[in-house]
Amino acid sequence: MVGKHQDSHRVTELLREWTAGRPAAMDELLPFIYDELRRRAAGYLRRERVNHTLQTTALVHEAYLKLVDQKAVQWKDRDHFFAVAAQAMRRILVDHAKSKNRAKRGGALTDIQLDNAVEAALVESEVDIEALDEALSRLAVVDPDQERLVELRFFAGLSLEEAAAVMNISRATAAREWQVAKSWLYRELTH
Repeated sequence: MVGKHQDSHRVTELLREWTAGRPAAMDELLPFIYDELRRRAAGYLRRERVNHTLQTTALVHEAYLKLVDQKAVQWKDRDHFFAVAAQAMRRILVDHAKSKNRAKRGGALTDIQLDNAVEAALVESEVDIEALDEALSRLAVVDPDQERLVELRFFAGLSLEEAAAVMNISRATAAREWQVAKSWLYRELTH
């Protein structure tokens, strides 16, 4: 536990150094974040259709390149970094899905399996990432905080407590918002 806390603290230090203009900090940061990025990317890809062509390593590398280009971000801590990484991975997966669907000229999409809303999607079911992205975009119009919470939980793989901390809200508020967002998404994705 102490090692993980020290690593988290070191990640935060390196992110701040990188933001302050020390490019070498990103090279030092990579060993601390790479395994976690791979674990999260593998989790996202497990929820994709069986014949998905994007590999875990490719997703991590594309996300890493997007993150390296984030010059204006004022990194708060490790969780903030992984939240931004989740957004990058979401964009990459959505863009990949769109290009594949364009290539198939409207080919059949895999339906989202949402037994009991979004939580079931977190447990290795196939997800139509395009439909989820579109639903999240609609949710952002209705309630941007709920959209952010779903993104943190689904794409960043954060626990409810971690997501609440990133959003600077109480766990109880996050739990209520999570329930409402899941219900809203379930309704959107099953109609």
